[in-house]
Amino acid sequence: MMRFVAVLASLAFLAACSPGSNGVVSHLEQDPQRLSDWGLFDVSSGALELAEGVVPYDLNSPLFTDYAHKLRTIWVPEGAGAAPVNVGGVPDLPIGTVISKTFYYPKAADAEDTVLQTEDPLGRLNPVLEDLDGVRLIETRLLVRRAQGWEPVSYVWNAEQTDAVLTRIGDVQPLSLLRDDSQKTEFAYIVPDINQCTGCHAPNNTSREIQPLGMRARHLNKAYTHDGSEVNQLTHLADLGILDLTDRGADLPANADWLDGEQPISARARAYLDINCSHCHNPVGPADTSGLDLTMDAEIGPALGICKLPIAAGSGTGGRAFSIVPGAPEESILVYRLETTKPGAMMPELGRALSHAEGVALIRQWIAEMDGACST
Repeated sequence: MMRFVAVLASLAFLAACSPGSNGVVSHLEQDPQRLSDWGLFDVSSGALELAEGVVPYDLNSPLFTDYAHKLRTIWVPEGAGAAPVNVGGVPDLPIGTVISKTFYYPKAADAEDTVLQTEDPLGRLNPVLEDLDGVRLIETRLLVRRAQGWEPVSYVWNAEQTDAVLTRIGDVQPLSLLRDDSQKTEFAYIVPDINQCTGCHAPNNTSREIQPLGMRARHLNKAYTHDGSEVNQLTHLADLGILDLTDRGADLPANADWLDGEQPISARARAYLDINCSHCHNPVGPADTSGLDLTMDAEIGPALGICKLPIAAGSGTGGRAFSIVPGAPEESILVYRLETTKPGAMMPELGRALSHAEGVALIRQWIAEMDGACST
């Protein structure tokens, strides 16, 4: 009898923790108190190193979060099988999959709480992570694929940058952002609580099913440098057995890099709105009653905001009549809501305390170059 009980206890342990061959542990039932218990990263050498099997990636156009840099990784249990790529949505990744996003800033030399506004070196692992003395690690968010679906887990890094601690209620970290022109902006970096995670990661307002936002073909279809070689991310994930690209070739969609001036302004602007806004502004999203669709599939016209009247007038409109007025960004509600930092008016509602000047400039240019006029 005692032996039978011991076997049951062992099976229960295996169900709760699914260790990888490299030390990564996928906790399938409970969230450990420390990030290190997942085994995804090693910071003991003063650099942030990825455990074996943890794959870095980035997006053609990333979501703006107060100029924070982001290290994105995915880990899939060995032998779990490849998930067929889903052109329009998220691939059905296996139970045990862990997706991570670590938010950090390069530090200024003069003060601990002053961080630098610098460009994100997309397409490769950021070399600043090789010396954590020059980096301020803020938080690491996980999405864990469990039997009941994707679940968010958040950790806040300690001051020593030796580990991060589980949080469910979020956190606020006062920071100063220093630009190249020496201008400094004080702001409060907000680590979201669990409910706020759900607010962005549940793009279907009926099912409220949590999903990764960036793990879509159109965001991943780009080059990334792995081990010194530049390869297409989708191909690389397929070679590792994480994605199945069978019967999918060069026809996979790819969003534009919003910073790439060689690409059409409309493609760059649509990609920016897609990653920053479409998790709510899609036909079935939490903001579906607004009638505003900012996905890549939205047709040019009122659904995209062009000459679209707001559902309700108020402070959120900035006193402007239409979401987008062709040729007139200063008359467009969309620009106002992206630009303002007033609570209740700014968009996105979560994930930023600052205005993204470069992103707003892009949307301004896109609207300014539109032909047409709205009739009142």
